[in-house]
Amino acid sequence: MSEHEIIEAVAGQAGEFHNVSELVSSSPELQASLAALVAGLAAISAAYRSFSSMVRGRRFNYVRPHLSRFARVGILPFFAIVLVSSMNGYIQSFDVFAGDDAGPAESFSKILNTINILVIGYSVAQLIPIIITKHEKKGLERDDFEAWKDMRGFPDDDGDLFHKLFRWVPPARRPDEIPAAEYDAKLATEEGRRELERFRTSRGTPVGSHEEVVDDPFEEWKESERAKYSKYYEACVTGGNDAGIKLHPGRDPEEIHPIDTWREEKRMGGFDPMIPGARPPGYAAKKRKNIPRSIAQLIPLGIFAGVALGVVSWWGVDLFVLATATGGLAIGVGLALQETLQNYFAYIMIRKDKIFAEGERIKLDSGYNGYVHKITPRVTYVRDALNESFAIIPTKQLVTAQIINFSKEVPMVPAIVEVGVSYLNDPRQVSAVLVKVGKRAMREVVDDRGRHLVRQARCPYLDENRPGCGCDSDIHVDVTQPVVRFNSFSASSLDFAVWLYVRDYGAQFKTKTDMRVIMYEEFKKYDIRIPWPIRTVYQGDEAREAEEIGRLDAARREVIKEFGTGDIVRGGGED
Repeated sequence: MSEHEIIEAVAGQAGEFHNVSELVSSSPELQASLAALVAGLAAISAAYRSFSSMVRGRRFNYVRPHLSRFARVGILPFFAIVLVSSMNGYIQSFDVFAGDDAGPAESFSKILNTINILVIGYSVAQLIPIIITKHEKKGLERDDFEAWKDMRGFPDDDGDLFHKLFRWVPPARRPDEIPAAEYDAKLATEEGRRELERFRTSRGTPVGSHEEVVDDPFEEWKESERAKYSKYYEACVTGGNDAGIKLHPGRDPEEIHPIDTWREEKRMGGFDPMIPGARPPGYAAKKRKNIPRSIAQLIPLGIFAGVALGVVSWWGVDLFVLATATGGLAIGVGLALQETLQNYFAYIMIRKDKIFAEGERIKLDSGYNGYVHKITPRVTYVRDALNESFAIIPTKQLVTAQIINFSKEVPMVPAIVEVGVSYLNDPRQVSAVLVKVGKRAMREVVDDRGRHLVRQARCPYLDENRPGCGCDSDIHVDVTQPVVRFNSFSASSLDFAVWLYVRDYGAQFKTKTDMRVIMYEEFKKYDIRIPWPIRTVYQGDEAREAEEIGRLDAARREVIKEFGTGDIVRGGGED
């Protein structure tokens, strides 16, 4: 079929549209009816804008965002259908069009029915994603509840909410790590029971279980979260926030988080309390600007496209001929956008297979090491860890590249500090001191929020009758901390290494810095000497230096007794 024949076929299929246009131009009654219809739809659209703006500025829009969206999306189609159906009924009931010709009445009725079908299709297309999103948010809310149970409550809970909803039940068998007398004494007091509730065994598992003391803890917890959000909202609109400025609902960019965004921000922040006014307006929207569309967000386009094709077919257009007419154009566009499409499908693969995501630390095969800043359907931005540069890579190249992901599904990274000591120091004594260094680092190295950076089987805070910081959670392998290795005999020193596993890639740098400081203190205390990077010619001084080092042998032997030597074999000659 030639191009001329295709055009003629399409024109023939569209003949009914042509006849309608001629009919409209020849019928004053039909023109007036169409003008009234357009005016009515314009009035409904203007009223909808006012209604939508009013709803967005109300508290209801923030505490019930999904219901608010449902109402705002559903109100426009509802009134449009009412208007169109009323006009259609009026035309069918009264002889609006003069004369015996039924053409104008039938054509106008078909136009009204077409508008109704399109409006209904639009309504369904817009409302279904809202329902799906609400269902997804309910699932996330349940996940937050499970996280709240694991944490024994959130930091912003009103009182000890967890123990109002759950009661700890002691285990049937006493943990081997606790002596019987101590265990019985702890069970006899409320404080002791709380300590046992926080206790973790040497394998990092808790003891005992929790049973519900209310009919539906999930609903009670949800009410508590809603109460927290109400306080947040009131603090925003009354000016009781960090900035001391009244925030305004309904503003663009958004100044106040709706409750679903509020929950998401808490989730991403480790469930720390949300501080009103702590972020600039539009912060949450900008952070989510480049997040890819989900399937639910693509549903409206698919549904409305299907409805539109159905309407076109109802008006007598052969869809096969239409597809043939547009096929050549589609091929041309596809060839022009070939590279763009390659990047887009690579983008979909990266998102679908979760190769990496924004915020994760990766290393490219080119050697560039940094955080994924933003992934787009065209390019991906990787930010240097020291903020000194950005790598901008076409997204399609990352599908076939070799990438090391330091963040994906690995909740710990080794922090290794190497050090060389004098040949005159006993290797076993050095090992014991390094074990002590590692033990101190496990307890003392924390971030600015007081959380331990080093992973451990049991959080040290629990031994102090304090809530744990999570350094002992999400560990699925057996790890013995610290690890001390005697690496080599070098030209001027005995070379050792201390290993500690930290919670993420970035935590290793502060951990290694603090370990070196602790190491310096302990080496100075026990006279563990780090040789200068030069050759020393001894002229009778070796015996004197050995004598000086030997003065603290007894103290170093005590370190061996207290901390051991790691897994380095203990030889003879030790007390």
